[in-house]
Formats: sequence, C-alpha cells, structure tokens
Amino acid sequence: MSERMLYRLAAFAGLVGGVLTLIAVARRAGLLPENAFTHALAPPASALLLLTLTALYLRQRREAGRLGLAGFVLNHLGLSGLFAIEFLTHAVLQYQDAAAREAVLTGPGRPYFLVVAFTFLIGVVLFGVASWRAGVLPRAALALYVPGLSAASLRAAVPEAVYLGGLVAGAAGVLWLSAVLLRDATRPALVTA
Repeated sequence: MSERMLYRLAAFAGLVGGVLTLIAVARRAGLLPENAFTHALAPPASALLLLTLTALYLRQRREAGRLGLAGFVLNHLGLSGLFAIEFLTHAVLQYQDAAAREAVLTGPGRPYFLVVAFTFLIGVVLFGVASWRAGVLPRAALALYVPGLSAASLRAAVPEAVYLGGLVAGAAGVLWLSAVLLRDATRPALVTA
C-alpha cells in the first residue's frame, strides 16, 4: 500500500472516528437516546483512530524522532486498551445489573483500567510534545488533541463535564489532523514514494 493510500484511509478513519466520538459525547450528555445502536457506535471510534494515529506518526516519523516513536507506541497501546474497555462497557456491561457492573469496575478490572488510562495519558502527552517539536502537524490541532484527550484519559478522576469536554476537544483535534492527512495525500511533494 502506498503512503498516499494509507493517508487517505487513515484520514477517512479519523473523520469517521471523530464523528463517532462526538455522537458518543452527545449520548452521554443526554442529547441522543441511550439505546443499543448509540452504544454500539462507541467502540468503533477508538478502533478507527488506531489507523489515524499510525498515519500521523508515519507522516512525521523523521522529524518526531525517538520521542515521537515512544509517544506513538504508548498512545497506540493506550488507545488499543480503550477499545477493549469501550467494547466491554458497551457490548457486555450495559446488559449486566448494577451490582455486576460495579463488581467489574471496582474489583479485578480496576487496575487494568488504571494502567490503560495512564498509558494513554502518557502516550498522548509524549506524542503531542514530539509532534509540536517536529512542526509537521498544525500546532492548533495538537492544542486541541493533547489537552482534550488528556482530560478524557482521566475519566475516573475528573467531573463528567471535564471528561466530555475533553472528548469534544480531542475529537475536534482528530478531525482537524485527519483533514490534514487527507490534504497531504493529494500533495505529491509531501508523500514519499
């Protein structure tokens, strides 16, 4: 697969993933109904963003250096863990009674959730710092992506409004970065053969 095609696919994945994240925020905020369909839209958002994150790293891998690689790996691992948590939350736990959900969330699952959140947080911050220093991606988009997804990673430790606001800002950053990938896929000078 050419980089041009990878950037296009990753851009479309990011655009869909960003919109699905905004739909999930609207559901959690009570603007959309809570039903099987709206719950089913949450897990694919994080899965799609794995491809987008990979293309964002590849787009700036030389300029981002080792810090960029470390940030990418941790961000990717954290996002993969978030996909697993979203799947568990929306495909399994919503069908359990409150006591069973609480037992999973506060019992043996809690350390896993905390490790995923911490890994994602550190990955987002390192990837953001490396991207800022690299200067390839728009800094204004990174200024939405990093604080937004950092706040979202702290879901269990911040008020719901901070978490949801973080998701909105992070999704806006993802949408912007995805548009940049799409634009770059049409610029032959920016795509290596």
